[in-house]
Amino acid sequence: MSSMHRALNGDVLIHHLTRDERLIDPQLLARHGRSARTLAKEGPLRLTIIGVAAGGVVPVHSANGPVTVHLLDGEIEFNAAGRDYPLAAGDMLVFAPGVEHSARSAKGGTFLLTVVHVDRASEA
Repeated sequence: MSSMHRALNGDVLIHHLTRDERLIDPQLLARHGRSARTLAKEGPLRLTIIGVAAGGVVPVHSANGPVTVHLLDGEIEFNAAGRDYPLAAGDMLVFAPGVEHSARSAKGGTFLLTVVHVDRASEA
């Protein structure tokens, strides 16, 4: 599987993802219960496709900037601020900066993650 790091080299980036580019490494998925590929990386913006295997878990973590999750296929349940958010294909979830969240999937699924990294030191 090819590596992907797409940076903006103008005002607009359009890239029609091939089937290969949309795939998650099945060996990593089986070994770790999750796998990811960065699709775009520009300054503070990260766009990543993430697969969670059946029975897979994404441990509790947070980001210093806003986060969006758009479920592409399958079923994944996110937990944030003491509440469960079961998502099905097409559903979207948004986390404010600093919100701790985790995910798990009984059946497996794939989602598109968008994160805007904020440098807290430069805000002070």
